Amino acid sequence: MAHTDHRAMRRVLRREIAGTIGLLTDEHDFRAMRRYRTFTFDDHTTYLGQIEALLRTRAAEGTHTTLALFDPEEYAEFCRDTGLDPDDPAARTRFTAELSATGATVPYDGRPLTDLVPALVDEAVRQATWEYASTLLGRLGPCPTCGEDIGRAAFARAAHLLTRVLDSAPPGDRHLVCSVSGEPEMLVTVLHADRDTEGTTRLDEAEALEFTSVLALGLATRSPGGLVMRTSAPGTPDRVCGWRLRDDRLAPLTASEVFDAYCTDVETGDLISPEPDVEYCPPPELGDQDTAPGHHH
Repeated sequence: MAHTDHRAMRRVLRREIAGTIGLLTDEHDFRAMRRYRTFTFDDHTTYLGQIEALLRTRAAEGTHTTLALFDPEEYAEFCRDTGLDPDDPAARTRFTAELSATGATVPYDGRPLTDLVPALVDEAVRQATWEYASTLLGRLGPCPTCGEDIGRAAFARAAHLLTRVLDSAPPGDRHLVCSVSGEPEMLVTVLHADRDTEGTTRLDEAEALEFTSVLALGLATRSPGGLVMRTSAPGTPDRVCGWRLRDDRLAPLTASEVFDAYCTDVETGDLISPEPDVEYCPPPELGDQDTAPGHHH
């Protein structure tokens, strides 16, 4: 009888432990793991099918599972740093546990992996962008004239300007894109700001943090860049407006400049035909930006 009780207790405990599965999202990463003898899967499609079956089983048992992006290069580096054998399954478990705390993750919510994998990759890109922008902001150091931390001041200014942009926007759901030209590459960040029926704006905190960091980097380094906002509301055409990053402020774009920005392919420079039912317009007035925090004369 005691044995049965223990088994039942273990079942209950297992159900209450939230687990993380490190997912190899593409064929290239999957092949890299096949060099380990203890990694027993032969092809990526079967592997994803098995993971999906496991996720469904755990969900049916009432167990919460998080998916993390498993990067074989990071894993090999982790094993080198910790002295673990990369061909030991226990090392993979340790690495996955670390990922759940520090890496990009999405909760399993019953959607098929074909939907969850792009969400996980987006999350990983967002996290990497945020870390990169934050590192560069941190390296800027103090202002030579006033001694203020340039990165911190730029972040406060970016947060303030973003709030102004959202507060001055017409009612509806806002989709913002900020791009900053930098070395070695351009940083692009996206923010969704949905306004509910009470007029409250809902933001994803991780998205907002990344967006503010990239905008702050553009302002602090006075890099070429821009911010474009698309507003969607029922019964009206979508409205698109934007600003150019100029010095440490946002300078409004004219309707035709927004049209040009929106209807040009970033990669090739080719013109893209404009969408129907979209109005390109000048942006709302943001007020005196010299009074915003972090402004340096």
